[in-house]
Parts: sequence; structure tokens; C-alpha cells
Amino acid sequence: MSNARILVIYYSHEGNTRFVAQTIAEAVGADLLELKPTKELRPQGLMKYAWGGGQVMMKTRPELQPLDRDPAAYDLLFIGTPVWAWNYAPPLRSFIHSARLSGKQVALFCCHGGDPSKTLPNMIKALEGNEVLGALDLRSPLDHREETARRAADWARGIAGE
Repeated sequence: MSNARILVIYYSHEGNTRFVAQTIAEAVGADLLELKPTKELRPQGLMKYAWGGGQVMMKTRPELQPLDRDPAAYDLLFIGTPVWAWNYAPPLRSFIHSARLSGKQVALFCCHGGDPSKTLPNMIKALEGNEVLGALDLRSPLDHREETARRAADWARGIAGE
């Protein structure tokens, strides 16, 4: 897959998923696409857990800013999210719903502070009709930068066949 066009698609709330996405992109020479809600999602402290959990449970799909890259133009998509209430973040739900990806090769990653729970299986289910090449969960990436960067880069290179 050495000549494949590769895109890393991600949403990041606190920077953990962004760090991993940038690491993966650098490791495999991929483009980056950050999902950005039109209305910033920035609750802090304990409120972020209550608010975020509610958003996940209600299966909200916040409106996203226009994408600056077309995922359909790529051969391999790495897709990443923080874990919110044991699931993927609402901006990723918006993207999956609107992009309607099918027949793509995808690799999934999530970042969490404790338990990825059903995040990756739920992403796989939401991306039915695509070939999932692998999945990776990473605990507190910004607290373990060196180890996280090594694991993410090695995993991504393995997926991309490099």
C-alpha cells in the first residue's frame, strides 16, 4: 500500500487525539482532517463529563465546519476519537452520518483516560460496509507521549504496509 493516498480523520477535545493523529500522519505520510464543530464544544471540569455523556446518550450530531479534504479521494482512512461515556464523540457521529463512507479501508483509534469500553466496536458497527484493517486504543496519550508516539507510529506503519 506504499503508493496509497492516506488521510487521518479525527476529533480532539483536549489534544490527546490530535497528538495521536499527528503522530500517525507523520509516520505514514498522511494528510490530516480535523473535525471541528461549528459551535465549539468546551465544557470544563466535572460538567464536561455530564454534558458529554448526555450528548453521547442522546446520539447528537453537532454541525461540523466544512471539510477541507474529501475522504472519498483517499485509499486508506485512519479515524480517531476521544472516548466519551464509553463511546465515540458526537462530532465523529456527525462525520460518519454525513460522509456515508462505503468500500473504504479504515483503521480506527481512540484515546481515553480509563476504559475504551465499546468505543471501537461501536465505530466498527457505524462504519459497516468498509474494511476495518485494525483498531488501537491508547490511554492518556499526553501523559505518556513517548510510548504513545512509538505505539501509534508502529501500528500505523503496520496498517499502511510500510
